Amino acid sequence: MTLIDETTPKTSAAWTREQVLALLDLPFMDLVRRAAEVHARHWPQGDIELASLLSIKTGGCPEDCGYCPQSSRHDTGVAAAKMLDVDEVLAKARAAKAAGATRFCMGAAWRSPKDRDVEKVAALVREVHALGLETCATLGMLEPQQARTLREAGLDYYNHNLDTAPEFYGEVIGTRVYEDRLQTLRHVREAGLKVCCGGIVGMGETRAHRAGLIAELAALDPAPDSVPINSLVRVPGTPLADAPPVDPFELVRVVAAARIVMPRSRVRLSAGRRELGDGIQALCFLAGANSIFYCDQLLVTGNADAEDDRKLLARLNLSPTKKEVSA
Repeated sequence: MTLIDETTPKTSAAWTREQVLALLDLPFMDLVRRAAEVHARHWPQGDIELASLLSIKTGGCPEDCGYCPQSSRHDTGVAAAKMLDVDEVLAKARAAKAAGATRFCMGAAWRSPKDRDVEKVAALVREVHALGLETCATLGMLEPQQARTLREAGLDYYNHNLDTAPEFYGEVIGTRVYEDRLQTLRHVREAGLKVCCGGIVGMGETRAHRAGLIAELAALDPAPDSVPINSLVRVPGTPLADAPPVDPFELVRVVAAARIVMPRSRVRLSAGRRELGDGIQALCFLAGANSIFYCDQLLVTGNADAEDDRKLLARLNLSPTKKEVSA
């Protein structure tokens, strides 16, 4: 099958899943080499964005997502907690900025927030934005007015992942449908927010399903500004706790394909990065990853140590992104 030249302007539907699968099926070194060339062309500075993530409201989610330890349907030992207050969040945000992070992401375990919840998050957004950090939130499904409220408060990005291909989605989640996620993404774009949207590798999906996910992401118009690539963290008590591990080179393939198909998006190594090891992470950076979650914990699961991250980037001669938003 002929592969599309990513340098040619194309419509949002230009990359079919068959073409993405053809990418994923390329010989490994050929795929990584091609992705590295695309990355160098579109991101010549070669910087790595450091994004910090904080759970501002943990546990008690009514959804049944098979990978999530925060679901009230799974016995994982994660208790429902109240939303953090402003002082707690600001202390974490200041620490993240001092450590070099340029984006601060706030996550809450809601299926869909109430308006009063959105107002509380908006107050946090205003305070974090005033510190000179980019702001991001992931709160579940949003209504149009809720998205506008967050944008007016200074929110820069909204995260809402597609997780996997449409035809595999029902194997992982039963409490909402794919269209619900796409609708929230439309509301976010219409409000003028930037989109952070990606998926998870290792939930029992096939390579064809991974191609389907990447094709769906590329078909968003425009493509997501940030694309988090997560490796499943198998948490005891979740339905996917015993999912078979995925060859880490498969994750590199997904990163490479995402870079080629979405050349102007930040591709972020997200959950599961700690288990990859330095060598696989280096391959992911070569294949086009240019953002990482940079904090000791991702919502409720562990993450790579920040000091180790700084050392790894230095060993690879990679520089963190230097930027600050206007307050």
